[in-house]
Amino acid sequence: MSDYNSFGEDERGGSSFSFSDASIRKGFIRKVFAILMCQLLVSLGFISLFVYNEGVRQWTLRNSYLVWVAFAIVMVTMLTLACCDGMRRKFPWNFILLGLFTVAESFMLGTVSATYKADEVVLAVGICAAVCLALTIFAMQTKVDFTALGGILLCCTVVLFIFGIVAIFIPGNTVRLVYASLGALLFSVYLVFDVQLMMGGKHKYSISPEEYIFAALNLYVDIVNIFMFILSIIGNSRN
Repeated sequence: MSDYNSFGEDERGGSSFSFSDASIRKGFIRKVFAILMCQLLVSLGFISLFVYNEGVRQWTLRNSYLVWVAFAIVMVTMLTLACCDGMRRKFPWNFILLGLFTVAESFMLGTVSATYKADEVVLAVGICAAVCLALTIFAMQTKVDFTALGGILLCCTVVLFIFGIVAIFIPGNTVRLVYASLGALLFSVYLVFDVQLMMGGKHKYSISPEEYIFAALNLYVDIVNIFMFILSIIGNSRN
């Protein structure tokens, strides 16, 4: 996810949004990671509930329409937060929208996770956590500027989307494994991209300190997609 209206070039380009004050940058990063941690804990709670509670799993299967309701909430809130900068900067509506998005997305994650075995879900959570931690550290340490790759990542996303549609009509696990592997790789790069946007500094583009909700949303969506693709890889490789 990207909102170039919220970006500015670094000190070399004279951006008004550059993090010239280290304390502002550190405070912004702490706020983003605190919000992200709350989102991930909510999602982990939903996943655990759906995977280990048979009653909840059966109730969801009997009321499958709730998945479509959750999907609608996810799309509306995500588009609102991504496209309406006034809403995502205005307290408390920004937190209300982000909370609705997180709960609806967590519900969908729980329903999807319930279709896999418990050990597969636990393994996917562990791998996802390790990968995301490693990528975050890498993004903060590397001298390579990934924020300049926005156009390339967008093109890759379109190609992956078309590949996913084609893969629906091709039988066999091989195509699904390739698709899931490419998806995990793409959103891993997106995670590095979004972490560097959040960091600002010497990177070409950065997010305004006022966009902490948008930054948390980006990172959360990246991690969710990485988890889903890893879970798909594990599930398809065991079938």
